[in-house]
Amino acid sequence: MSPRPKNNRTVFDPPKFKGYKPHGYYAGSGTPVFLLFEEYTAIRLCDYEGMMQIEAAAAMNISRPTFTRLYESARRKIAEAFSEARPIELERGDAFFDHHWFHCRDCGVFYNTPGKEFASRACPLCRSGNTEAIGEK
Repeated sequence: MSPRPKNNRTVFDPPKFKGYKPHGYYAGSGTPVFLLFEEYTAIRLCDYEGMMQIEAAAAMNISRPTFTRLYESARRKIAEAFSEARPIELERGDAFFDHHWFHCRDCGVFYNTPGKEFASRACPLCRSGNTEAIGEK
């Protein structure tokens, strides 16, 4: 008997940063803690937007138990980074983006073009044409 197929973890607003670094005496010592985009989204939906876990799970197209695991993992990683003065870096993980998101390979920024089906793919930050569409349906 094979396991149930994994649902895509929908991220409709990817992070607007690549990571965070601590400041101070021990700043940046140690290896970075890697936070997945879907873990970031779980924290943002519950702690910033104030959604209940069942609502956030539905928004991400995953089950509530899966959401809870993501949320707890994100909190644990953030606590580890804060406690050990380690930098936090973001990774894509199993995130699924809607079809309007792009990634610039030169500067690393993620951006979207809401409502523009055939928008220019030039990066709005560095104007590079070295971009890729992510999560196209």
